[in-house]
Amino acid sequence: MVRPERYVPYATLPSVSSPRLTETSYIVLGMLDLAEPASPYDLKQFAQLSTNYFWSVPHTQLYTECARLADEGLLDGSQEQGGRRRRTYSLTASGREALDRWRETPSAALYELRDIGTLKLFFGGDPALIAAEQLAAHEQRLKVYEEMRAAIPGAPRGQLLALDCGIGHEREFIRFWSGLLAEG
Repeated sequence: MVRPERYVPYATLPSVSSPRLTETSYIVLGMLDLAEPASPYDLKQFAQLSTNYFWSVPHTQLYTECARLADEGLLDGSQEQGGRRRRTYSLTASGREALDRWRETPSAALYELRDIGTLKLFFGGDPALIAAEQLAAHEQRLKVYEEMRAAIPGAPRGQLLALDCGIGHEREFIRFWSGLLAEG
């Protein structure tokens, strides 16, 4: 039995997606806007180097979402005639319009924190033990982000801003976990 005095409930956040498009839909549309035509495998590779750092999507969803968006008329699909017969996708005019509308619609949705260290703290894990591992992991991730930032100074502004946001988050995580570790 949950005792209300033992937890803080979270508010229900408003949905950021339309009835037929999800965040995964917009990831597919956005990646194709940057790198079309592409196969779901290409999108998986692209996601591993970019969006998975802040919004991960199981690679199997990329395959099913491409097919679904093509059925909705938001993507054009074509299949290779020879070889592996890969299916590649490109945005349709409707897909581009949907992406543009989404990009231009303000969102009040908050950051969704899914962090194993925070989860363990919530359920009573040893803060010092958790902090040591988390600190090392966040220091490593910060190093990766800073190296990425240095390597792509001419990238589109939105991509640089997303990377700067990640750098800021990692610095804050490092501050938090360092403080817990110092408490002992």
